[in-house]
Amino acid sequence: MNLQHRNNIRLTGAGQPLMVLAHGFGCDQSMWRYLVPAFETSHKLLLFDLVGSGGSDLAAYDRDKYATLHGYADDLLEIIAAYASGPVVFVGHSVSAVIGLLASNKAPELFASQVMVGPSACYIDDDGYRGGFSRADIDDLLDTMESNYLGWSSTMAPAIMGAADRPELGQELSNSFCRTDPEIAKHFARVTFLSDHRADLARSRTPCLILQCSDDLIAPLEVGAYIHGAMPGSTLAIIENTGHCPHMSATDASVAAMRQFLERQA
Repeated sequence: MNLQHRNNIRLTGAGQPLMVLAHGFGCDQSMWRYLVPAFETSHKLLLFDLVGSGGSDLAAYDRDKYATLHGYADDLLEIIAAYASGPVVFVGHSVSAVIGLLASNKAPELFASQVMVGPSACYIDDDGYRGGFSRADIDDLLDTMESNYLGWSSTMAPAIMGAADRPELGQELSNSFCRTDPEIAKHFARVTFLSDHRADLARSRTPCLILQCSDDLIAPLEVGAYIHGAMPGSTLAIIENTGHCPHMSATDASVAAMRQFLERQA
């Protein structure tokens, strides 16, 4: 299989270790363009699109394979095995943070460290756990997507992005949602928002930075604190920012936290 074609892989920069960047739901690799310049002089960077997103091969989308996040984790392991000469730094936004967690648990020798940007191991509230949404909230969200995906995208994207002072970012996220094949997006959303990977956190043995926004509609502060408490050896960095995409709306703060973390790992 041609991985470059399947996942629209792009390489830039120079240096070691290889840094692999994975985007969140409804996005593509272009969402990393603010962060890339900060690291391409110190790292070789690998950017890719999850199958079903961006410029990936839509014909490779298999609903059975991608019925769980493990399908994407297996793709990630294939990419690292093909392109990396040693353990990588993995940077995953939102659902891709959990995809990276699953991959690093399967093959920890391939990961030097990981950065989780706005992660959530479970979106649904449970006894003693706040994920940010009730099951009814998630069901309503999925039903709305099912009946009016484009309307949902244009309404939700600005709220997810935050950054009220930069409305063009919310519009960009809305456009990205709308470019995604609706049937794939609805399936991926169901897999994402109904997943529960809290039990996988304690299995992690990869040094991890959790980048958490102070006001995030998708992943509230309690989620970041929970992940930090459950992951051995993790570091939690709170960024003063509203929204779910700090790599776009609070790039300088995100870069500073990442550099501090990576310097400690060197």
